Amino acid sequence: MATLAMVEEELDRAARPPSTFWTLAEGRALFELGAFYMMRPWLAQLPRGDGHAVKVLPGFMATNNSTGPMRNLLRDLGYDAHGWASGRNVRVDNALIQRLEDQLKRLNDNSGGKVSLVGWSLGGVLARELAKLHPERVRQVISLGSPISDDRGHTNARRLFELLNGKEPEPMRGGRFQGLDEAPPVPTTSILTKTDGVVHWRGSVQKPSRTPSENIEVYASHIGLGVNPSVMIALADRLAQPEGEWTPFEPTLAQQWMFPNTGFN
Repeated sequence: MATLAMVEEELDRAARPPSTFWTLAEGRALFELGAFYMMRPWLAQLPRGDGHAVKVLPGFMATNNSTGPMRNLLRDLGYDAHGWASGRNVRVDNALIQRLEDQLKRLNDNSGGKVSLVGWSLGGVLARELAKLHPERVRQVISLGSPISDDRGHTNARRLFELLNGKEPEPMRGGRFQGLDEAPPVPTTSILTKTDGVVHWRGSVQKPSRTPSENIEVYASHIGLGVNPSVMIALADRLAQPEGEWTPFEPTLAQQWMFPNTGFN
């Protein structure tokens, strides 16, 4: 028989959006942007890549402009970094999925190597599903504050998303985008923050899978994830791993203060 404590614990874990406090505190992303540019010369000294292609997908309602600083840094670190060719991230329909597939195929064919996918918020969900469709073309997936749970109740953008896409977006009606919480069959990293004001952190936790996967916690806002210096450190570390030699993220002694590792239970 379930005890009162067990019931209270289960209710506490039920899907819910972030608290109003953290949502109102999203303005701190301006300080994260300032920290990014202040530390930009130092960030350019992060581990360099091998030149492989990296495709970066923006969050809900955002465009390539939002990921510009991140992509410029990745280019400085030696990657062939690209935005997506789909304008503003608003409608999740079959036409969008086709464009994402076509671009992934072009990048893979032109480079001759697998492509790393980096997705911010909704972009991370799309990146994971794209990797499920074409795992042979994808090197790894890194999501930033993405609602990778099957329950949209974890995000306060749910109503707007469903207003624009319906409760079942077109790909779901065709049998795709089922089991969003299942990791793609490639190495997968979820970078999340427990002070996210858009997606509750529980909705971004990657559960254990048969393929290499991990969760990395940072101190950040949701809007600031794409420029937060600690995110850039983790991102550079993940992308710099030799293909086929994935290992879990381990910050250096000097970096440990940036990565709280407080657990995800």
